[in-house]
Amino acid sequence: MAVSQVAYPDHLQVEVEQYLHTLSFSRDRATDGLEQAMRYSLLAGGKRIRPVLTLATAAAVGRDSASVLPLAAAVELIHTYSLIHDDLPAMDDDDMRRGQPSCHRAYGEDVAILAGDGLYAEAFALLLSEQRGEPACVLAAARELAFATGVSGMVGGQYMDVAGSAAEGPDGLRQLHELKTGRLIAASVNCVLSLVANLEAATVASFRAFADELGVLFQIVDDILDVTGSTKTLGKSQGSDERLGRRTYVSEFGLDKARRLASESHRRARAHLDRAAPGRGTELVQITDFIANRSH
Repeated sequence: MAVSQVAYPDHLQVEVEQYLHTLSFSRDRATDGLEQAMRYSLLAGGKRIRPVLTLATAAAVGRDSASVLPLAAAVELIHTYSLIHDDLPAMDDDDMRRGQPSCHRAYGEDVAILAGDGLYAEAFALLLSEQRGEPACVLAAARELAFATGVSGMVGGQYMDVAGSAAEGPDGLRQLHELKTGRLIAASVNCVLSLVANLEAATVASFRAFADELGVLFQIVDDILDVTGSTKTLGKSQGSDERLGRRTYVSEFGLDKARRLASESHRRARAHLDRAAPGRGTELVQITDFIANRSH
């Protein structure tokens, strides 16, 4: 299936984009420059896959998508923080992100580090102050997001990547990417489940299995695009994984097998989703197919 033939829930992307533009962070003129750097990276565009997943999951479980906009925005703030820090010279040393100079290239390394720190903190401030729901459910969603982005999640996976500490073989590679990339993608779905207290256990289990597989699918496709894409289409430096000697599905299995693995992962994700939301979840289907067939 060609990417141009794959639908995407653009209406949810528009909701996210409009909400992000309403956010402000500086409460003192002395920190306005920090907010400028934060918004520079946050509002640089993109498909907003993670927050769109959050809105689509809410719709799939019978909630108004707009009701989880604070949660969705918190997820995107954290994703943007991770990109700012990933691009730093001490990490991936990338000069471009989302088609514009990386935050540290535009504002300097010191301000970029602080911009990332600020986005992470403001994500939880936003979630805990603006997300409506039963207090225990909002706290559960915040806990889910914290675990997904800490040492047991995204940051731990990033450490394993730079330290080369993941176990050898396919299981070690999957664990590395489940933590580094998959956990935040999964949290985009799972945090919504935490907000909704009356879902059946089997439904929750199927959604979580879908979310986990979607994170793996995203990473396999990302690894393929790092080899086959271009800097123009990706909006960032092409071939950075190979340049840095990072373990990827392509370096481990080769391009052809990586493509087969992506196809298998796509089928598993769709099967889990069919069990989680039979006859519903149209937007989640669209996002899953888009991730499997994306070009950037």
